[in-house]
Amino acid sequence: MSELSNASRTTRKPKGEGHSRRGEILAAAERIFVEHGYEGATIRKIADEVGLSSTALYMHFPDKGAILQEICRDAFARLIASNAAVADEAAPPEQRLRRMIEGYIDFGFAHPNAYRLIYLTRPVEAREGAQDAARELGSSLFTTLEATVGDAVTAGRMKGDPATIAQAIWAAAHGIVSLMITKPYFPWSDRQALVRTTLDALFAGLIEG
Repeated sequence: MSELSNASRTTRKPKGEGHSRRGEILAAAERIFVEHGYEGATIRKIADEVGLSSTALYMHFPDKGAILQEICRDAFARLIASNAAVADEAAPPEQRLRRMIEGYIDFGFAHPNAYRLIYLTRPVEAREGAQDAARELGSSLFTTLEATVGDAVTAGRMKGDPATIAQAIWAAAHGIVSLMITKPYFPWSDRQALVRTTLDALFAGLIEG
């Protein structure tokens, strides 16, 4: 544990920083949920990490389940917004599709703790709302991906069932992110090169000449 983290456990921070304080709580909870597991994470641990009393933290969130659900919803909201922005671009569908999945991969590497919580969910976390967020918001995310594949099929740039193609693309992207963030000890090739090689091969096999 760093000196900064230790200091935060002994120094209570001033009130009146509502929005930023919620952000600090969510960021700390992400780390603690991943490090200690949902069951091992306590309100006191999270509160100590951000320099709050447990009572003060309860003014922001009623319980740790609410914290987990907000982390999941915020992560999905960012992914959905990114997908929507790409979907509105005036570009061929296969190019938009590639940018969508690149954005998904970039998010996973930029926010590995949030990614673990929304896509590598353990049973206890699923019961506490992570699965509900994935079903509700994750389905919206996939729908946009599938619709873009559908555009590519309609335009004659891809051939096959849009749902199957979209699932194959998602599975490939998830495989890269989940393996690299959960197996850091493996002698991985350069990350950008690995992502590019995987997507180049995948899209080469899917796009009609």
